[in-house]
Amino acid sequence: MREPVPATPQLLRRVSAGAVLEFMRTTAAVTVTDVMAATGLTRATTIAVCEDLVQRGWLLELENQREFGGYQKGRPARRFELNERAGVVLGMDIGYSKVTVVVSDLRGRTLGRSSRPFQAGNVGSRERIAFIDGVALEALRSADMEPRQVLAVCAGVAAPVDRHGDVVATQEFWGLFDLGLRPALKETRGWTVLLENDANLAALGDRWQGAAAGIDDVVVILASERLGSGIVEGGRLVHGSRGSAGELAYLNLVEGVGDTYGIAHLARTWAAEALATPVPTALRDFLPGRVEAEQVFAAAAKGDAVALDILDRLADRMARVIGTVATLLNPDLVVIGGGVADSADVLLTPISERLKEFTATPARVAVSPLGDSIVTVGAVRCALDYVEKHSLDLVLAGRAAPA
Repeated sequence: MREPVPATPQLLRRVSAGAVLEFMRTTAAVTVTDVMAATGLTRATTIAVCEDLVQRGWLLELENQREFGGYQKGRPARRFELNERAGVVLGMDIGYSKVTVVVSDLRGRTLGRSSRPFQAGNVGSRERIAFIDGVALEALRSADMEPRQVLAVCAGVAAPVDRHGDVVATQEFWGLFDLGLRPALKETRGWTVLLENDANLAALGDRWQGAAAGIDDVVVILASERLGSGIVEGGRLVHGSRGSAGELAYLNLVEGVGDTYGIAHLARTWAAEALATPVPTALRDFLPGRVEAEQVFAAAAKGDAVALDILDRLADRMARVIGTVATLLNPDLVVIGGGVADSADVLLTPISERLKEFTATPARVAVSPLGDSIVTVGAVRCALDYVEKHSLDLVLAGRAAPA
């Protein structure tokens, strides 16, 4: 059993600073009383923390103003506001065929973005790291920010990541993401890099700004090319002993599923198979080129028989997948996420209607409004959480650390 960490004055100071910054991230100008109400800190502690954070550059103290419209007795309340441009964080989505980097201010608002295609299997780790670094610098330029202003980076990868931030490369494909990215970017840029599984970040992102906002028991399934899931239970992200909680490789054993291919991949594959036959279908209107999931769904909405059959097969398959998740984990909500979510709402009704065939505890099902940005949104949130927790250890660009 792990020994509890002693509540030293230093630890309490860090926790208090993190709580204040977390609250300030979601508010405009506030008074000491507002901060006390949100954090539960005493007045003396709140004032001390706010003054310390002002000195360090995290907060701004605004000029005292009396309420408009009349004279008030007593000293006006001190007001503080987050210095949202004190630094930035980077959220990365490092996929097999694309790297996306988002620059965010300390409120989580996007300032810049860069995304470039890439084939991971064609180059070595050093080349991939250089490529990722280049995309990050391009994103910073788009935000008019400099590398020295980056306070933390979180990168999502399509592989299990344990509690220590190490890739668990027990399969050859997962090994493609075991790059040594953290020490490389620490050495070249001085950045603190957090690694996390992409589906876990999708769960963090959707619970922050998506369909699962405020829900404590949720599973988010990245469902575009391959299926993977992130689990939030009791408001906390679940990793498992070796980072594999949420891995869906067991679907190879599930009747009617048999693999981990996702909605976009299957819609494209089944459409190609149908087009290889003489069967009449409106899907031929989209040729030449590949027929994507959104085109299949559009054709189904117009009553095309081939597209309707594909939609039916996808709904049956996803109902079986979500049924196993609901049986094993009993979440309140299952969210379908990833790029395919932009058009996958057409699957919600048929999936929900079939769920009771596959589980005694059917969950509500939704699609994420975050689309293919769901991983970077979660990565930004993860990086912001780190910044808030370690604010007293970080030195803002252009400022010396307080004595």
